Amino acid sequence: MWRDFWQDDASSDEETLVVKDANWNILQDWDTVIAIKDIKVKWASDIKRWDKFAKIRLTDNVELIESGKMVLRTEFFKKL
Repeated sequence: MWRDFWQDDASSDEETLVVKDANWNILQDWDTVIAIKDIKVKWASDIKRWDKFAKIRLTDNVELIESGKMVLRTEFFKKL
């Protein structure tokens, strides 16, 4: 009885992923992030510091986010 009272509304079986940026801000779908350093990209134009990526999507991995056709590592981006 008490256990049910203290549980969250979400079921205990379902685990929610918390994705954080380089500054430990929590990211959500459709957020905008900016690059914190220059990144070399094979077969595409390089990512420069302060480049914006709008409408990101979260993946199953807490270290990766998607923006368009690119998969980005969260350690190189911060929430805008």
